[in-house]
Amino acid sequence: MEKNLLKYMIQEQKVLLEYGNVKGYLEIITDEIARVYIETGSEIIQTGALCDDVFPSGSFEVKEQDGVICISTPKMIIKVRDELKIDFYDTDGNIVCKDFDGKRTQKNRLSELDKALLEQEGHSASEEEEYHYTVIKDLQNIKAFYGLGDKTGYLNKKGYMYEMWNTDNPDPQLENFKALYKSIPFLIALTDTSCYGLYFDTSYHSYFDMGSESDEYYYIAAEAGNIDYYYIAGENISDVITGYTYLTGRMTLPQLFALGYHQSRWSYASKNEVREIADNMRKNRIPCDVIHFDIDYMENYKVFTFDDKRFENADEFIRDLAKDGFKVVTIIDPGVKKEEGYYVYEEGIKNGYFVKNPDGTVYENEVWPGESVFPDFGNEDVRKWWGGLHEKLVNKGVRGIWNDMNEPASFKGPLPDNIVFRNGDRKTSHKEMHNLYGHYMAKATYEGMKKYDKRRPFVITRACFAGSQKYTTAWTGDNHSLWVHLQMAIPQLLNLSMSGMAFVGTDIGGFGSDATAELMARWIQVGCFSPLFRNHSAMGTKYQEPWRFGKEVLDIYRKYVELRYTLIPYFYDLFHECEKTGIPVLRPLILHYSNDKEVVNMNDEFMVGENILVSPVVNQGQTKKLVYLPEGKWYDYFTKELYEGGQYIIKDSPLDTCPIFVKAGSLIPKYPVMQYIGEKVIDTLELDYYPGEKAEYIHYLDDGESFDYLEGKYNCYRISYDGENAVKEYIHKGFERDYKDCIIKNTCTGVVKTL
Repeated sequence: MEKNLLKYMIQEQKVLLEYGNVKGYLEIITDEIARVYIETGSEIIQTGALCDDVFPSGSFEVKEQDGVICISTPKMIIKVRDELKIDFYDTDGNIVCKDFDGKRTQKNRLSELDKALLEQEGHSASEEEEYHYTVIKDLQNIKAFYGLGDKTGYLNKKGYMYEMWNTDNPDPQLENFKALYKSIPFLIALTDTSCYGLYFDTSYHSYFDMGSESDEYYYIAAEAGNIDYYYIAGENISDVITGYTYLTGRMTLPQLFALGYHQSRWSYASKNEVREIADNMRKNRIPCDVIHFDIDYMENYKVFTFDDKRFENADEFIRDLAKDGFKVVTIIDPGVKKEEGYYVYEEGIKNGYFVKNPDGTVYENEVWPGESVFPDFGNEDVRKWWGGLHEKLVNKGVRGIWNDMNEPASFKGPLPDNIVFRNGDRKTSHKEMHNLYGHYMAKATYEGMKKYDKRRPFVITRACFAGSQKYTTAWTGDNHSLWVHLQMAIPQLLNLSMSGMAFVGTDIGGFGSDATAELMARWIQVGCFSPLFRNHSAMGTKYQEPWRFGKEVLDIYRKYVELRYTLIPYFYDLFHECEKTGIPVLRPLILHYSNDKEVVNMNDEFMVGENILVSPVVNQGQTKKLVYLPEGKWYDYFTKELYEGGQYIIKDSPLDTCPIFVKAGSLIPKYPVMQYIGEKVIDTLELDYYPGEKAEYIHYLDDGESFDYLEGKYNCYRISYDGENAVKEYIHKGFERDYKDCIIKNTCTGVVKTL
């Protein structure tokens, strides 16, 4: 590469740069966000991650001195120096993110003898790297990395190496897994004095070495594409997440029912079995809103069909379930059975909607239906067609869609890199579209459900990409009934949440393997605070419905599901905040306490919003929990005992107790316990007050299912209380239904204040 700058010029929001035969530009998106684009000889791609309404509009000045280009905005300074090194500073001139000046040194190089010995033992000895480009950043001032989407291991990703390549691997996932079902190439770097985010807008197989190779640098590499990343400045982690979700989008408010409890299994294989599950939920007084239908509801695993024998008169059956408060979510896989006369296959073949081999023939592989073909979701016409297929399900009363196997997974080996796809109007290959497949499938599903159901779509996906939060919720895939997977659930959900995917959960109890009674009791205590609250288990494993583990666990299960239902308005308010700011429902303590060194690596505690701290027991046999309370004062949720923050405490935690703490000075809205959302009419706003300084809370109310709120049909209230004086005022009033009364209850004294 040419070392010295040859020329630069300003073109609207871009500063065009030329270093010999290397060209690129910096584009100022906002005062806090800059795009770095460097040509590497690849075709320009579109990932579909960015929002359509992101228009560069930041203000900036450009100066050149001694070959260094200095670009200044009100929030950051960017310096471009020799060899196209790009450094980012804060406005005080302190370095924040610096390109590495040294050379990359690959570690653990093997001799030919070492390779032969490894291969003789059956181990891989491959050291091949097929990186098309590598971006190397200085690691010296960084104490933690967060984000990176759906990855195993711990909260802090510093020192680990990951790959962005959507992968269906059914083996029990451990911290050495480099890739899972989702690829979100976004990281948050935390330093002693600042933080920043980097989003790499590439769908190609990419590599994020966060200091595994060296303690001097970290690097991001990809197998193809141009260097194309966004730097996001921020005073804190919240600012970075807000900036990232400005770029890639934020989820719309979910329907209220989706925040309730979901019961699932692979599979409830007949309507009689589903009916039994539903009846037992009500009999055992376990609140439940949703039952999921896995693949066995279909006729020979053909998507968009029902088996007429096992699910005879499915629409009538779904209506009967609805009378009891149950909504049905059906699984849909992308693999379409190759079968003459099957309307989905025939329509797709007729219109050329399936991906093809390089010779133009339709590509075939095998999934659940046997020989199958795969829709080309990068093609807008295919997405419209696929979305339209959901009309049949909506007409039967289906309220949500569960997208699975959409990495895409296949039984006869992975799809070859050269399988022909489309990305918009352009022909491309599986190599580019693999990581986007689940993303575009979710988009097709979302748009179809929105068109035919009219309400806010509920879509859940296994595979996705950056920006998928605009269309779908997600779960973490095929975990196992292992304590290590319960432990991993917390940092996994927190990093997904910080990566834009705010509506996420795990399979409560574990999908594979067999859950013990103790594990199930502890997992429901984590699950009750997970945004997506679903129990799911695999064929051939122990059934995991709440009553399968004896009376003690049934009572514990009920206790925490009921707790979730009382907190539904609090969760809904957090989703309203998330839609506006991108700040997730589930948060690591570091998000709010960035100067507290104790929480940098906090793997077994989390915040729900800013007011509730949860420290679950995640170890077998443990009945006491070491809990860290950050600065402030904290009330034990169950005993109302007050603790001073900034210290560790040992909390008695028998099997029925999950340590939960509420920040002093909090107001927490609550609903009465219901068996399903909508069972009771809520005409009184109730809030629990945890004494402290004057409390203020923003509460949101709408119809819980339609898009009318986007037209102003909602109410938003500000409630304040200092222990004596209470005020409720409207921030916005546009919804015809309102509360008749507002009640604040002091949780310590029992004193009730009616506004």
